[in-house]
Amino acid sequence: MLMTKTPFRVSFCGGGSDLAAYYEKYGGCVLSTSINKYMYLSIHPYFNEKQTMLKYSENELVEDIKEIKHKIFHQVLNDMEVSGVEISSTADIPGGTGLGSSSTFTVGLLHTLYSYKGKFASKAKLAKEACEVEIEKLGSPIGKQDQYAASYGGLNFIRFNQDGTVSVSPIMMQVETYKKLQKNLMMFYTGVTRSANRILSEQKKNITEDAKNENIKKMCALTEEMKMALESNDLSCFGKILDESWNLKRTLASGISSEEIDKTYEIAIESGAVGGKLLGAGGGGFLLFYCEPENQEKLRERIGLKEFEFQFEQDGTSVVYIGDKYWR
Repeated sequence: MLMTKTPFRVSFCGGGSDLAAYYEKYGGCVLSTSINKYMYLSIHPYFNEKQTMLKYSENELVEDIKEIKHKIFHQVLNDMEVSGVEISSTADIPGGTGLGSSSTFTVGLLHTLYSYKGKFASKAKLAKEACEVEIEKLGSPIGKQDQYAASYGGLNFIRFNQDGTVSVSPIMMQVETYKKLQKNLMMFYTGVTRSANRILSEQKKNITEDAKNENIKKMCALTEEMKMALESNDLSCFGKILDESWNLKRTLASGISSEEIDKTYEIAIESGAVGGKLLGAGGGGFLLFYCEPENQEKLRERIGLKEFEFQFEQDGTSVVYIGDKYWR
């Protein structure tokens, strides 16, 4: 048996600029971190080598991998010509919660299959191929940030160039600042899951509007400002940038926020949070806030949502277990 783990991500600023409809014209950038919550995938030869067993939220047992119903499993296993195996997936976080679960799964599956076949695949290769699977082959209306965050791991500034290339630059900061940033971040689960595709499809369409473009440009400028502040070990404006960026993001498509989310956000600010955002495309999932420790207990009491504890992680996708000889 071979097992991989691939981290979920928290995006702080710049989301939306990773859509091709935007970065191909203007270039984009995102600042994000991977966190210590993972997608786990295990693989080993199936008892009946003429069959393939897949275990996720459903179980699929097929004679021919062309019969696989799960879109990502179907695409990747057929692309890589892998059959006669049993693959199981499990995750620390459910899908539809704004932490990049679909792309985390795709990166992890590619890594798992390359490793099973005894082939090395760099983090850049895994991220690039995950983008090709989801965006080009399956036609998902998503951007590129999640695949690179899951593959590389760490706290990074990710730039999306007009020619389609992507560069990943780690944020360089003092250990004390890094720890303080983690300590001042709080995440709460709204209890609502959603598919990001509808929101992202509308957002992609809206990018043709000048007003939407201007707001994404402002978000990119804020992302650059956040990067400079962190690398100067200055957290004084971090919460403020989160707040400004969230208010811009809310204008990009209907459904990004809701009356209930807006009310919860307002309560959080009144309770001492400096700023925050809804993670992912919007509509539900997790709310993230930047809040100094002296105000955190008040925020917990007033917001009335389940807190979700997390830490930053550095490794990205990795092989965590190798049993007896597994490649062919």
